[in-house]
Amino acid sequence: MSKREEFYKKLKTQLDDTSTFPTDYLYKFIVPAEGDKVESVQNLFNKGGAIINTKKSKTGKYISVSIRLKVASSDEVISYYKEAESIEGIISL
Repeated sequence: MSKREEFYKKLKTQLDDTSTFPTDYLYKFIVPAEGDKVESVQNLFNKGGAIINTKKSKTGKYISVSIRLKVASSDEVISYYKEAESIEGIISL
């Protein structure tokens, strides 16, 4: 099992133990400011009722993206993280 698979397995267990679904979940990412990376993150989460906030870093090289979204299960939480991994330079917090 890869480290990524282990991480998601542990995250699923923690979410199932500490959350009652459906619930609002807060995603936080750091994204390079160049290109359309922030837009890619917003498009990924821009579904039914997502609240998206962005904030530039002091230097302007990065943008913090916070997304609050109602999710139905721990599997849905993880599926968004896995989709976000495809965005170059993204860091999950």
